[in-house]
Amino acid sequence: MRITLVVLAVFIFGFGGNLSAQTSRPNVVLIYADDIGYGDLSCYGTSAIKTPHVEQLAQQGTMFTSGYCTSATCTPSRYSMLTGEYAFRQKGTGILSGDAGMIIQAGRETLASVMQKAGYKTGVVGKWHLGLGEGNNDWNKPITPGPAQIGFDYSFLIPATGDRVPCVYMENDVVVGLDANDPISVDYRKPLNDEPTGADVPETLKMRWSHGHNSTIVNGVSRIGYMAGGQKARWVDEDMADVITQKAVAFMERSADQPFFLYFATHDIHVPRVPHPRFAGKSGMGPRGDALLQFDWSVGQILEAIQRMDLEEKTLVILSSDNGPVLDDGYVDQAEELLGDHKPAGPFRGGKYSKFEAGTRVPLIVSWPGKVPASKVSDVQFSQIDFLASLADLVGQSYDASTAPDSEAHLDALLGISNQGREYIVEHAGEISLRKGSWKFIPPSPGTAVNKTTKTELGNSPKPQLYDLSGDAGEQHNVADEHPQLVEEFTQRLGQIRGEAITTRKSKK
Repeated sequence: MRITLVVLAVFIFGFGGNLSAQTSRPNVVLIYADDIGYGDLSCYGTSAIKTPHVEQLAQQGTMFTSGYCTSATCTPSRYSMLTGEYAFRQKGTGILSGDAGMIIQAGRETLASVMQKAGYKTGVVGKWHLGLGEGNNDWNKPITPGPAQIGFDYSFLIPATGDRVPCVYMENDVVVGLDANDPISVDYRKPLNDEPTGADVPETLKMRWSHGHNSTIVNGVSRIGYMAGGQKARWVDEDMADVITQKAVAFMERSADQPFFLYFATHDIHVPRVPHPRFAGKSGMGPRGDALLQFDWSVGQILEAIQRMDLEEKTLVILSSDNGPVLDDGYVDQAEELLGDHKPAGPFRGGKYSKFEAGTRVPLIVSWPGKVPASKVSDVQFSQIDFLASLADLVGQSYDASTAPDSEAHLDALLGISNQGREYIVEHAGEISLRKGSWKFIPPSPGTAVNKTTKTELGNSPKPQLYDLSGDAGEQHNVADEHPQLVEEFTQRLGQIRGEAITTRKSKK
């Protein structure tokens, strides 16, 4: 009898905590926007456009004013967010072509695999742009490695981006709707047939290219790279948001009987911006503004599905963006001409591709009714690099810190119940910059000051730059000469971060 009671006590007290944690673990939905800037959403202060569903999310949760992606471009941000390792530590993690091999090694621990090990059903829907297979793929056969090899049970992908071939969807490693009698070929070096390109017949396009996007024409829009075949499988841009949003909702519906993790990577508002007719012309700011309305609709569909399934109090929703905003990113869509008083970067300088704040300071909204404070604005500094460690903490799951060396657990900060965030924010745009408290440091870097095609201020300078963001959010006044000790401190810390060994760290909870 005594032995039985001891065993029972061990079971209750030794395992009861884990059992309780397991039954209380929330679903996690990560909505990852594309090229949406800090100032693009109405909850962040813009009056030029209304995004009511995102506002709803902010009202029922916490909105961060110092939320950061890791890089000022998409592929490295996505790599860092999923792996917990800064992309600059690995070669080949820059912006990928549409036929690149997968840059996250198969079997490597990721945010998805951590959630999967914790008993979650895991899915990724939308833009991928992390490469597939070994590169130079045969798109007419299943392509691996892919999301399944890094922790996703289900995938429905835009393989790269909307402006790059192949312009097809992939579901669980296979091109959707492919006709075996019309095989797909992809090449990024030379044309594959004698069909006209965007460079040949720009007058026939529904949206003309401004720079770089002048190869194969799909759905009246010319792209980067060449593609032949696969006519029945090619997407229709106007339907893209509907297609991927429906797939995201369907994944949640199929998975509602167990905890699920959904990584919903929208294409909006990346180029080409070709919104559905429901939104075309509705913003008054051209296709870019219309695509913002479409993004907000997608968010609304996700929130409505969560509510309809009575999962609001059981679901943690995180909304953010992969990098800052850009206007002309390759197509003539009047994004700049119709901008009016709207400021996509908010009060910040730069944008996509930039070392300045607008390159990596992005919207970050977190909602979990009853757990995350409602209608709260937090100035805690939080980086997407910490999603992996923080969500591992949430679900009580260990992870291998030797492969996620840069992720730190700041769960209470993410949930809006702590004012303590990470000490240094690393911002990557070719070179890495640092923020600590109100100070932002950009080391000397070569290169032009302005991107000639996108007109983005890049933040390059032969001199060190130091800004006090508390009074100079727009980074207009370089005070490096006035604070040599701070410059030295930041320079040394940058050197340490660049040189930190990533193979000697021990696993941690």
